[in-house]
Amino acid sequence: MYHDKKCIVFSTETEQIKKQKLGLQHEKGDGIIRIQRQTKGRKGKGVCVITGLDPNNTHLKLVAAELKKVCGCGGTVKGGVIEIQGDKRNQIKAYFEKKDYNVKFTGG
Repeated sequence: MYHDKKCIVFSTETEQIKKQKLGLQHEKGDGIIRIQRQTKGRKGKGVCVITGLDPNNTHLKLVAAELKKVCGCGGTVKGGVIEIQGDKRNQIKAYFEKKDYNVKFTGG
């Protein structure tokens, strides 16, 4: 990802200047996993959005793969958030409670 704010791209003195890559920094979760059902921007199709986990991509991908097997549906990891297709909130909650996580439903 490139950060363009206040970044010199071209200078008449030194000509082209290369953009510097900045690493994304995610904050660790607060220990509470939040499960939310969303349909906005998905043409009416619902997904369960899971937040509150440490956004280490390899760990999230493994957890998402396990959840997809448990729920029997598809899903993905986007921007440090797990998305599981369909309304599988109760199955997801049971999965995380089995692993001794604090779980909350959010978003009505």
